[in-house]
Amino acid sequence: MPTAAAIVEFVRESPVPLDRRAIARHFNVKGDARVALKRLLREMADRGDIDLARGRKIAATGQLPEIMPLHVIGLDEDGELLAAPLSWPDDQPQPSILLLPQARRAKAVGIGDRVLGRLERRGDNSYEARVIRAIDRAPLQVIGVFYTTKAGAGQIQPTDRKSKSAYEVAKADRGGAEDGDLVVADVLAGTRFGLKKAVITERFASLDDPRSISLLCIREADIPDRFPAPAIAAAEAAKPVALGKREDLRGIPLVTIDGADARDFDDAVWAAPDPDDSNPGGWLLLVAIADVAHYVHHDSALDREAQKRGNSVYFPDRVVPMLPEALSNGLCSLRPDEDRACMAVEMTLDRHGIKRRHRFIRGLMRSAARLTYEQAQQAHDQGQAVAGEAGLIPALFGAFQALNQARVQRGALEIELPERQIIIGDAGDITGIGSRQRLDSHRLIEEFMVLANVAAAETLEKQRQICMYRVHDQPAADKVENLREFLEGLTFKLSRGQVIRPHHFNQLLSKAADSPHAAMVNELVLRAQSQAVYSPENIGHFGLGLTKYAHFTSPIRRYADLIVHRALIAGLKLGDGGHGAEDFEQFNDVAAHISMTERRAANAERSANDRFTARFLADRVGSDVRGRVTSVTRFGLFVCLDGTGADGLIPIATLPDDYYDHDEMRHQLVGRSNGWCFSLGDVVEARLSAVDPGIGRLTLKLISGGKKHSGARPPRRSSRRPAQRRKHKPATRRR
Repeated sequence: MPTAAAIVEFVRESPVPLDRRAIARHFNVKGDARVALKRLLREMADRGDIDLARGRKIAATGQLPEIMPLHVIGLDEDGELLAAPLSWPDDQPQPSILLLPQARRAKAVGIGDRVLGRLERRGDNSYEARVIRAIDRAPLQVIGVFYTTKAGAGQIQPTDRKSKSAYEVAKADRGGAEDGDLVVADVLAGTRFGLKKAVITERFASLDDPRSISLLCIREADIPDRFPAPAIAAAEAAKPVALGKREDLRGIPLVTIDGADARDFDDAVWAAPDPDDSNPGGWLLLVAIADVAHYVHHDSALDREAQKRGNSVYFPDRVVPMLPEALSNGLCSLRPDEDRACMAVEMTLDRHGIKRRHRFIRGLMRSAARLTYEQAQQAHDQGQAVAGEAGLIPALFGAFQALNQARVQRGALEIELPERQIIIGDAGDITGIGSRQRLDSHRLIEEFMVLANVAAAETLEKQRQICMYRVHDQPAADKVENLREFLEGLTFKLSRGQVIRPHHFNQLLSKAADSPHAAMVNELVLRAQSQAVYSPENIGHFGLGLTKYAHFTSPIRRYADLIVHRALIAGLKLGDGGHGAEDFEQFNDVAAHISMTERRAANAERSANDRFTARFLADRVGSDVRGRVTSVTRFGLFVCLDGTGADGLIPIATLPDDYYDHDEMRHQLVGRSNGWCFSLGDVVEARLSAVDPGIGRLTLKLISGGKKHSGARPPRRSSRRPAQRRKHKPATRRR
């Protein structure tokens, strides 16, 4: 019987996925041993050592399937067609796929076409593909920047980084577009050679206007940003609620704590010491959330639009809300000194931050104060009263300390990475870029919300109500192993031979905290994690170290929370606004959809930040910058620049003259002849050589950095690529 390691090595070396018979033949497994082999392969797949591909075939982890839809994106240096998967995460290196020549009688495919291809792996993340058939011709539309060439021809340069070629626009098809306009165009059928042709159907902004950046990202991601008339009418017709059968919470000094630029306030908090003698050092907490379910009923015009959007999307200069403004910034926003309908949870903690009991309430509240994070922190640091209550802030922070103690005890993942903040002036211009300050007041609200979310999940399980869980799976085995092997080169160790838990990562992060590698280790640990999603099936939340978790605290901006509110209302019989029978029928589909809209929003927000940053740096082309290598790919080095947190690319062609091997396991580019080695985490100095705000790209030219490779060990998995001849010097500080 072969070992798991031997099977993984054999599968990795195969250019195509293998079936079980091929593996049995290769290792001469016969008779009853085939049953044991089948069991071993199933266990390896469950651990993430191998992937189960189409038709029960077995592939290396991360390998593309043998047959998949592709998008023809451009030509290589030899004029051969290049393709890419139709869907691919922006934060992962895109595989290189070369389309092999077609049969003479086959209908030619060209740039922009979509095909079904049969792939064979030819190297690390590189493939060759034969066209099985065309799926459809060119995509229906393209979004890009219109400009006129020196020869007077009109062209559209796509703003999608994956699009390699421009589109030609005839004079009669320009629709009045001028240089620098952002346009939407219909793509016309074309041939294999020459530029595709397009007809401009809409001009929606000018690239010169900084406010166009978020509009461009909204269009590219196909984010709905216009409410249908029935939804707007329903929101504007909504009225404030009366007390009725609700519990009156207006005598409790609840306060909201949000960012300085926040406009929708969907949560308010209160705390006090528990007067119960049986709970010494304990705390009483109240978390009140806007009662969105009262206004947005199942299958109404508002509900259909909210489900379609899935969540609000936040850009530096605007918000695309899930609900119309009459609700999101009006009746569902917990503004000070205004009566608001709420769903609240009352919780009791012991002195160690462990929840002893909780109770859900449908109430009427009145916010006593609107605080920013900075104001709440200042009130705590300086002993200031809030809303006329001298004891409120000490109680809030006291309860937070207890909750934080419980968080540490259960081993929740503690990754610390700076968050980029883009500051926009009144005229829409970018006035600065920095990192958001991380205060205890931020952590306070996070811990209060986490506890309320846990209470919601526990209650729905107890009531036997279907629940939209927020789940986070443990990291894939291959990602953990790659992380482990890389860290060993930095003298950091990650435990082997046991089920990985968050506290194992925390031990690693603690050891790296005072080292020059702290930021890099935090980033690598984050990359190793699975992505959190919504699901009606509970598998727990790995990162938070929780067995039951659901989103309850932000129904203004997340549809998942609205679903949880409705389930609580129905299960606890808290009045109108619970779910309907239809909710159960498509629950899995809704979970998949809102998980998708969350990813869509995150990608759009990241794209906007990249473009705003590129615009901010556009007048600094030619200046020298310093940064840290955050990603090593077969085509170059991505560098995070000091100060702005911007990401720039040093193309491999600009590295010192050599033939470079890409060591994916060790995150290195290693020169074969001159021995230069460029590694993840290296500090480099570079010159900002080009900026493209349209796609948010910064191109850098290396000045100094890297080190001489100590030699001896060959890369385990490599893609080799030559670099153009360039002069280079060792890392030195420029003055």
